[in-house]
Amino acid sequence: MNLLRIILTVCLIGFFLSCQEKESGVALNFQERNEISYNFHVRPILSDKCFACHGPDANKREAGLRLDIASSAYEALRVNPEKHAIVPKDPGSSEVYRRLVSDDPGERMPPPESNLHLSQEEIDLIKKWISQGAKYEPHWAFVKPQKADLPKISKPTWPNQDLDFFILEKMEKAGLSPNEPAGKATLLKRINLDITGLPPSPEQISAFENNKDKEAYEKEIDRLLALPSFGEKWAALWMDISRYADSYGYQDDNIRTQWPYRDWVIHAFNKNLPYDQFITWQLAGDLLPDTDKEKILATAFNRNHKYTEEGGVIEEEYRVEYVLDKTNTFSKGIIGLTMECAQCHDHKYDPVSQKEYFELYAFFNNTPEKGYEGDVMQSKPAKTPILWIEKEDTEKILDFINHRDSSRLMVSVMEELKVLRPTYILDRGLYDAPSTQVSPSTPSAVLDFDPKKYPKNRLGLAQWTVSPDNPLTSRVFVNLVWQEIFGQGIVKSTGDLGMQGDLPSHPELLDWLAVDFMENRWDVKRLIKQLLTSATYRQSSKVDQKSLEKDPENIYLSRYPRLRLPAENIRDHILASSGLLVKEIGGPSVKPYQPKGLWEAATSGRGELKTYKQDTGAMLYRRGLYTFIKLTSPPPMPIIFDGSNRDLCEVNRGRTNTPLQALVMLNDPLVLEASAFLATALLKEEKSPEIYLETAFEKILCRKPTSEERKIILTYFKEEKTKFETDKETAFELVKSGNRPLNEKEINGETAALMQVITMLYNLEEAITKI
Repeated sequence: MNLLRIILTVCLIGFFLSCQEKESGVALNFQERNEISYNFHVRPILSDKCFACHGPDANKREAGLRLDIASSAYEALRVNPEKHAIVPKDPGSSEVYRRLVSDDPGERMPPPESNLHLSQEEIDLIKKWISQGAKYEPHWAFVKPQKADLPKISKPTWPNQDLDFFILEKMEKAGLSPNEPAGKATLLKRINLDITGLPPSPEQISAFENNKDKEAYEKEIDRLLALPSFGEKWAALWMDISRYADSYGYQDDNIRTQWPYRDWVIHAFNKNLPYDQFITWQLAGDLLPDTDKEKILATAFNRNHKYTEEGGVIEEEYRVEYVLDKTNTFSKGIIGLTMECAQCHDHKYDPVSQKEYFELYAFFNNTPEKGYEGDVMQSKPAKTPILWIEKEDTEKILDFINHRDSSRLMVSVMEELKVLRPTYILDRGLYDAPSTQVSPSTPSAVLDFDPKKYPKNRLGLAQWTVSPDNPLTSRVFVNLVWQEIFGQGIVKSTGDLGMQGDLPSHPELLDWLAVDFMENRWDVKRLIKQLLTSATYRQSSKVDQKSLEKDPENIYLSRYPRLRLPAENIRDHILASSGLLVKEIGGPSVKPYQPKGLWEAATSGRGELKTYKQDTGAMLYRRGLYTFIKLTSPPPMPIIFDGSNRDLCEVNRGRTNTPLQALVMLNDPLVLEASAFLATALLKEEKSPEIYLETAFEKILCRKPTSEERKIILTYFKEEKTKFETDKETAFELVKSGNRPLNEKEINGETAALMQVITMLYNLEEAITKI
């Protein structure tokens, strides 16, 4: 086994071990007092084990018993009026407790055939809760957040931001201490990746390390937040939420032109459009009194769902499908509730009825959108209603759109019907089974929709959504940003703050941040800077045995989490560190390298996208954000690294470890071409191997190598150089990877050897990990 194989084996083992998810051994003590909380202790048990039969869904409710609200739980049982499900302070008289501990299979709850059971600890919790008075509480996420006082801590000098007080309090109660601060080079890499998605250059690292200004770190954050690449990095998150794609989906899956919307999202993040306006424009920009083409373009958010161009479909069936998608995207991506099941019946866990679901649906049901506009032979890149973008628009109000020629652009957007379309509850969610008529409204458990305050249209919905009284919107976005920075939200189930979602690890902190975000005019850049300047963020990611045993999932954040880069940023890192990156902002999507035959194997044989036509020249080296996404055959490299296929709204990507990921980093044409390009560029500088090997290391890993690492890469370089000097044909074939024009005089054993070293460096876990 040669040196490369040894190194790669060690790197892959480290990669798998560092990224592997572990079962948490941490018991989160949300209530350090002896009092049992319904929200944090009891409701999760009832929701998992009881609400399917005794919860909000009236159609599935057994024996008329509802355990999710106090009035029903306390009242006399319908089947036995002398008994009560719960008698506060008297577990022995409470039928719920008696059934939980019964040895009679005919009485025991949950029934044995349900395959559900409560542990003894869970039964004891319910008993203690009843003994303490069985006090019910509204679901935490449906209560307006309040800004709590900063908690008392033993190390008042540690916090840099108010949020650190909440983190340190939990940490100390768990018997943990914060890590030491990370080194300057590590921090610079970290903030570059979190703000721009691109690595710092060796020159930037050296300048930052030598900068003695006490405010150098904060000034560097400000500089990065002002770069155009900030909008590109953060737009990737919103592309997942808005289910952006470059094709229509379904069988024929032809091309669409929604990319001007992506340009707008980049622009909105870069100009720091307040989040309340960001949401309002996307939901109802066309209905604003001062509407213009930019605000109308923002409403393309609602139109990014799939469209059928198959012959013989029923138009109304698909029109309803599109409205359902808009409703579900709004509920999951913006207010953090999974409401899809209420399409067919009352929600089994959350207090959302089928009636309320279709009242929300009614907001999106009043557009001239059609379910079908002809098959693929009559296809056009946008569907009614359409925003036409003229050349003069891109020179004035829409000057952020990167359009290279003078042709008009078409984008699918929103528009309101002049005559209100009636909305009905659809029996079992079927498009052809309308029942009771409803009017636009919102789930009352979240916040009542006041028709005197809000118009009954999408603008009213937008105003309701960003109201300071709405308990969800700010919490959801703050949680999303926290997830982007720390790898996991304060609420782990980012798209579900409902009763089946995870409990917040730091509930007071989440509420504090949500209120603070609104108090500061929904300022997105300020929120990101707030997190990046915290002591919590600036910790080292080194892991000691004590913290690993006590908190394997790092819930208490006593160390910075090691996080593999998102799929798009892995590509960006390779391009930027090698010097291949084309830093053009916006424009149409591009088609980079991908294996042959993928589109052809998944096509109907009709439409513009029946075959894959790889781009050439500069378009091969654009950022991952701009990679063309065909819904029926998404690009393989991002999917292998857990990118979204954009089929539906997605707010939380997983992080998996598969052999395919290692194979991509070893064999992808982009990695090989980037390695060859960087190798030839370094050799042109005519420096010693020790110098250019160190430069390559620093460009890719954003730090200087240790003495041991220098020895390893130099030994490997010499080994490979000797091999390639006697096998020039193999060296030539290796270096000519990709479509980049080659100067044959630059290809020799030294070039191929340096390319191999660079490929090895790209395969290190550290290269594609934020540490």
